[in-house]
Amino acid sequence: MCGIVGYIGKKEALPILIEGLKRESYRGYDSSGIVVLKDKKEFLVRAVGKLENLEKKLEGKKIEGNIGLGHIRWASHGEVTEENAHPHFDCKKEIFLVHNGIIENYRELKEKLIEEGHKFTSETDTEVMCHLIEKYFNGNLEEAVRKMIKDIRGAYAIAVISKRDPQKIVAARMSSPLLLGINKDEFLVASDPAAILIRTRQVINLDDGEIAVLKPNDFFILKEKPIQLIEWDIKEAEKGGYPHFMLKEIFEEPEAIENAIRGRLVPQEGNVKLGGLESVKEKLRKIKRLILVACGTSFFAAKVGEIMLQEYAGIDARAEVASEFRYKKQVLDEKTAAIFISQSGETADTLAALRELKKKGILCLGITNVVGSSQARETDAGVYTRSGPEVAVAATKSFLGQISVLAMITVFLGRQREMSLVMGKR
Repeated sequence: MCGIVGYIGKKEALPILIEGLKRESYRGYDSSGIVVLKDKKEFLVRAVGKLENLEKKLEGKKIEGNIGLGHIRWASHGEVTEENAHPHFDCKKEIFLVHNGIIENYRELKEKLIEEGHKFTSETDTEVMCHLIEKYFNGNLEEAVRKMIKDIRGAYAIAVISKRDPQKIVAARMSSPLLLGINKDEFLVASDPAAILIRTRQVINLDDGEIAVLKPNDFFILKEKPIQLIEWDIKEAEKGGYPHFMLKEIFEEPEAIENAIRGRLVPQEGNVKLGGLESVKEKLRKIKRLILVACGTSFFAAKVGEIMLQEYAGIDARAEVASEFRYKKQVLDEKTAAIFISQSGETADTLAALRELKKKGILCLGITNVVGSSQARETDAGVYTRSGPEVAVAATKSFLGQISVLAMITVFLGRQREMSLVMGKR
């Protein structure tokens, strides 16, 4: 565990950085350091031991500048030495970085960078990131950080500044805490709210995969998103010789059922394997009541699901029309979960009901056909129907896909409860 602080604004950075580090002093006792930039010149000071040692080294030094980073370290990689203290820097001492976390693949990255001619001055995993940013830098710091992040594996909360792209702090996080402090004409970044409270009470908690860019008078946040694969091809979205799409999709119903269940049945165990529900499996074990929320044809699938879940899984289930659901007072508790059903994953009323229950802290599952849809992104977990494109307005094959998934969810939940092996096999 380490603590990081960054400041950019109109005030002198150094006293704010030191005060912030004092508020985070519990996060590290091995070493500390600061870097402040002014007119493309850096003032870098590091010290071994408690923060008081750094303060002693700073006594009598004139360090001016409105942008800087601070760090307090609890050693994880490398000995407790001044060389291993943060901030770390690149070959040309133009890029400076502070880090809380562990980079798991730093050894292989370091070996490759050394082969490319990079010179390392520490034993830490952190320094690898400085050299990767140097490698990718082409005039824009956040772009270099974005590319660097794609190479590393592990946990990190980082703040970066550069003499080559001054008046800018770039911050990013993955599985380590990081907050932004927002104030008039100044911004902070820190591991702990206490370090931000010295200047402002307005904060933004960065989420995993987000990159923040702080400038003297503005800030913005970038979000890295994973590439997703559309499971159907262009031929599936054409009529294929049929006079209209609805007839084509009716004839595709047997295939839709096969696609929904393929690879998900475990007959010898009388069970199913639904990867989309693995992350919430233990939470579902405690659920006593399920609300199935949908519109149109998906609501009729929900009504079928209601019967299956009550009859075979032994769970109190109720189907609700999404357009009416959020206007009714709901009796909810920690043993209630909801399943939202939508072919497109973009049904406005269903999404509105989903967001209402999310606010109330209810576990929300989804059944949808479209990868990366709003419903797929916003639910806690879910199962895709894999029905392929459905162009006709009237639902046909997607309806059977939804019922197939609901039947598998019934087995999944039933086998967690009192459903026998024999019944599960049926």
